[in-house]
Amino acid sequence: MASHRRSSQSGLTQSARVTVLSAAAAAAAAALAAPSASADPHPSGASGQAKVDQLFQEAEQATEQYDKADERADRLRDEVKHAEDAVARGQERINRMRGALGAIAGAQYRSGGIDPSLALLLSADPASYLDKAAALDRLSEHQSGALQDLQREQRRLAQQRADARRKLAELERSRSEVARHKRTVESKLAQARRMLNALPTADRAAFDRASRSGRTELPELSDAQPASDRAAAAVMAARSAIGRPYIWGSNGPSGFDCSGLMQWSYAQAGIGLPRTSQEQRYAGHQVPLSEAKPGDLVAYRHDASHIAMYMGNGQVVHAPYPGAPVRYDPVGMMPVSSVTRV
Repeated sequence: MASHRRSSQSGLTQSARVTVLSAAAAAAAAALAAPSASADPHPSGASGQAKVDQLFQEAEQATEQYDKADERADRLRDEVKHAEDAVARGQERINRMRGALGAIAGAQYRSGGIDPSLALLLSADPASYLDKAAALDRLSEHQSGALQDLQREQRRLAQQRADARRKLAELERSRSEVARHKRTVESKLAQARRMLNALPTADRAAFDRASRSGRTELPELSDAQPASDRAAAAVMAARSAIGRPYIWGSNGPSGFDCSGLMQWSYAQAGIGLPRTSQEQRYAGHQVPLSEAKPGDLVAYRHDASHIAMYMGNGQVVHAPYPGAPVRYDPVGMMPVSSVTRV
C-alpha cells in the first residue's frame, strides 16, 4: 500500500501489489450485484449484510497492518543498500591502504639489505647515507601509523559487514510479514465475496445501493476555513479525488484506500504523512470534534483502522471500501476516535 519506490529485488512491487489487491477488491465489488447459482438461502438480510460489513472492516484492519509492514520493508531496503554501499567503500579504502603499505615495504627492502653500520663504513659519502637512513626511519614511523590505520579500517569494515547481514535478515522477515498480511486481506475479501453471493437477491441489491449511497457531488459546506494554507491545499486535492475507486493498498492517483487518500492529498500540499491511519492520527495535534476544521483528519473506531478528511458542515471525504468510490459522508458515519489537525 505504499507509494515508495521498489527495487527489482523485491517480490512485492507497487504494481504487483495493487494488481493483486485491486483484483481481489474488484471481485468483491462485482459480487455485490452478481447472482449466484449456489447461493446459500439461510443468511438473513440484516445479519448477512452485517457480516459483510464486519469482513470489510477486518480486511481494512489487516490492510493497515499490511501498509505498516510494507513501509518498514521499504525503509529496510534503503538501509540495506546504504549498508552495502558503505561496505564497498570500506573495501576500496583498505585496498588503497594495502597498496601504499606495499610501496613503503618495497622501498625499505631495497634500501636496507645490509647492516646499517656496515653500510655506513662502506659508503663513499657518509653524509648522504645518513640522510637516506633518516628518511628510512621516517618511512618506518609512517608505516607503523599506516598499519594502525589499516587495522582500524578492517575492524570498521567487519562491523559494517555484520550490520549489512543483520539488515538483510530483518528485511527478509519484513517481507514475510508483508506477504502474511496480504494473505489475510485476500482471505477476508474472499469471505466477503462468498457472503455477498449467499445473500438473497433483494438483499444484495440493497447492499449495492447502500455502497453507493454517499455523495460524489459537492455537498453544502459551511464557511469554516481550513486551519492553514497547507490544509486548504489538501482539501482541494481530496475533493479532486471524488469518484475515484477504492483500491486496496493504493495511495493514488488512480485509486485509494482510506489512509492512502489522506497521504496523497497532503502530499499535494507538500506535507509527508505516514502511511497508516494509526500513524496519521498522531501526525499533528488532536482537537475536539466540535472544533474540527476542513483538512483535519478524522480517525474512526477504537483502533483508528479507518480515516477521513473533514470538509465542514458535518461532512468528510474518504475512501470507504471496495465497490464504493471516494465520496462525501457524514462525519458520524461510524464511531469517531480522534480528530487531528496537521
